[in-house]
Amino acid sequence: MSGIYIHIPFCKQACHYCDFHFSTSLKKRDELVKALAKELEMRKSEFQNTTVETIYFGGGTPSLLSVKELEFLIQQVYSHYNVSEAPEITLEANPDDLIEAQRSPQAHANDHSSKSVFQAYRRIGINRLSIGIQSFFEEDLKLMNRAHNTKDAKTCLEEATRYFDNISIDLIYGIPGSSNAQWLENVNLALSYKIPHISSYALTVEPKTALKTFIDKGIISNVDDASAEAQFQILVNTLKAHGFIHYELSNFGREGFFSRNNSAYWQGKSYLGIGPSAHSFNGNERSWNIRNNSKYIAAIEAGKFPKETEVLSITDKYNEYVMTGLRTIWGVYMPHVVSRYGEDYKSYLLEQADTYIQQQLLYIENERLMVTKKGQFLSDGIAASLFRLN
Repeated sequence: MSGIYIHIPFCKQACHYCDFHFSTSLKKRDELVKALAKELEMRKSEFQNTTVETIYFGGGTPSLLSVKELEFLIQQVYSHYNVSEAPEITLEANPDDLIEAQRSPQAHANDHSSKSVFQAYRRIGINRLSIGIQSFFEEDLKLMNRAHNTKDAKTCLEEATRYFDNISIDLIYGIPGSSNAQWLENVNLALSYKIPHISSYALTVEPKTALKTFIDKGIISNVDDASAEAQFQILVNTLKAHGFIHYELSNFGREGFFSRNNSAYWQGKSYLGIGPSAHSFNGNERSWNIRNNSKYIAAIEAGKFPKETEVLSITDKYNEYVMTGLRTIWGVYMPHVVSRYGEDYKSYLLEQADTYIQQQLLYIENERLMVTKKGQFLSDGIAASLFRLN
């Protein structure tokens, strides 16, 4: 299987922690949508011999596009690619956009038969929503400079759950000033809406973000790793107690509601990234488009690919497999290591892993190297220490 990711590089405003590629100006929106459609057509030869199982609108904020624009892009995928009978089609969305669209669905859907924007989304094939809640607390949302407020978050979920069963929400932990009790309340509020999937990330301080500037100037307290780890454990314990499967470090889903799109990434399957800054992977090469809307549009209009490509060595592939494998419930499968990379890579891996096994941070079961509960929060650092450098 393969997936198509379509990057929508527009946002109403800049979140203080975000370092993704986006623009708060929508001046080139029409040109951008046309360029996305043209890139889909230009790159169809890359996916000639495969079936598209997932289509994912990410960003940025894809919910800023109208239903008509989203439908146009979905139709372009169907026109140029072999799409499965039951693809997972995900739309990332912000609560404020969904509420605004719900108040005037006809304006957004260009479809007077839709009484709800959610009905319009379902009509065009979207069957999964990923909603950026981040927190149900006003002070957290203001610190992060989110465009929605607490009331928006709750209203949005009340409406969305009336029309969609397959919903994921994002929550952020480790926010300066947020107590463990507040964090538990965040998690329990999410559970109260019977959401079947939760993605949750530690607040990270990226260079060249407003959050980094505020911390450097002492306006906001720095992120505390111990607090973040404590809240991570609260998250894991609470969701597991409510029947969620912790299938990837930052992702929790009920049975049957894992993200098919993201699971394909973590299992090393091919995907095509469309739009400025989008990444692609075909099993041997990784490529990424330019992070500039104007230059991206100009290149596509000229019939050129605005991307750079890196050919992955066996060692590169091994390192990526170890990184993604240790983050998931599938672990690092030893027979896979041998068949893909060679016996010496398995020997190296086991030698490097031994210290962590003795420390009860890693364990081996059914030929799979896995992280223990104690090691989960440290899995990225552990994986990096298992990398080969040549």
